[in-house]
Amino acid sequence: MLSKRIQTLSPSLTIAITVLALELKASGKDILSFSAGEPDFDTPDVIKNAAKDALDNGKTKYTAIPGTPDLLEAVAGKLKRDNNLEYAPNMIQTNNGAKHSLFNLFQAIIDHGDEVIIPAPYWVTYPEVVKYSGGVSVVIETDDESGFKITPEQLKNAITPKTKALVLTTPSNPTGAVYTKEELEGLAEVLEGTDVLVISDEMYEKLVYDGVEFTATASISDDMFQRTITVNGLSKSAAMTGWRFGYLATPHTELVGVMNKLQSQSTSNISSVTQAAAIPGLDGSADEVVEEMRQAFEARRDEACDLINAIDGLSVVKPDGAFYLFINIKEVTNDSMEFAKGLLEKEGVAVVPGVGFGSEGYLRFSFATDIETIREGVKRIERYIQTVK
Repeated sequence: MLSKRIQTLSPSLTIAITVLALELKASGKDILSFSAGEPDFDTPDVIKNAAKDALDNGKTKYTAIPGTPDLLEAVAGKLKRDNNLEYAPNMIQTNNGAKHSLFNLFQAIIDHGDEVIIPAPYWVTYPEVVKYSGGVSVVIETDDESGFKITPEQLKNAITPKTKALVLTTPSNPTGAVYTKEELEGLAEVLEGTDVLVISDEMYEKLVYDGVEFTATASISDDMFQRTITVNGLSKSAAMTGWRFGYLATPHTELVGVMNKLQSQSTSNISSVTQAAAIPGLDGSADEVVEEMRQAFEARRDEACDLINAIDGLSVVKPDGAFYLFINIKEVTNDSMEFAKGLLEKEGVAVVPGVGFGSEGYLRFSFATDIETIREGVKRIERYIQTVK
């Protein structure tokens, strides 16, 4: 009954572990979850009030497929203000989160056998959507020593006549790595003269630490602007995970047009109320609250890194962005799935095994929770390690 295509698709490991942790907690077990990629903060009031106003004013009807004119203008304004990037409204599409953006994009650009370069560790969705679209993922390995970032030489060696696109995530999920302007310029130099597209996932753009400056990939040069499709949203920076809002931008209006056609036959427009709520998340109205969240995440990151690095057998590179620690457990075990399973069963701590991100020997630990929970969780991890070493 099932198609061969759908049977190739794997469920999201991060969501699966989060659901399992919730089920165990609901059954009465003492569970501390560090698996979800979700801020623990509430959505800013200015955003919630915009949604309420939309409801009160009857903005509950169908809209244009890519979004309302006001929303598309807000996205364009955000990209100009924050990233110095000029996009017209017809170069933008809004989606039900970044996963939806990526699904539309890969369905629009990938033919059978096309290759997509994906640095590892990677967000679990990338290779799955590439595979579902008929493409082939070409994975470039990175590790602690490289800061979990690829080099121009690695990129050059990975490009073949079949290469259709490169996926860059900055800041990274799961490592928190942030590419500097100079590092992006080095990658851009390799891409000059090729037809390789760049898909730049910038969802954690607002969550960078220690004075690190975020650089949008498309801003590097005109050549990079022309080849880059920027994917972003408000799930992480504005704590809007459940609202389902993402967007993409590209100077290629033909590409946006075919993605609009695809979306018209699938979800149609995204929620009209979410569209109205997203505008103050884009136009700077929520920036003060976002900065408060960023500062809280930075303080949690600092303490969590110190606690983890004090445990014999564990180490972690302090991330420059996002809200994850990608913890090296290779001195303890190289089986991250078995480690995560045992940690959940014996100590009630939920983390995501690195194998799900394409990098064995690591765990992803989200510090998007309160500091007391982080401290207790790390204590339990240390206690568990004593039983398996």
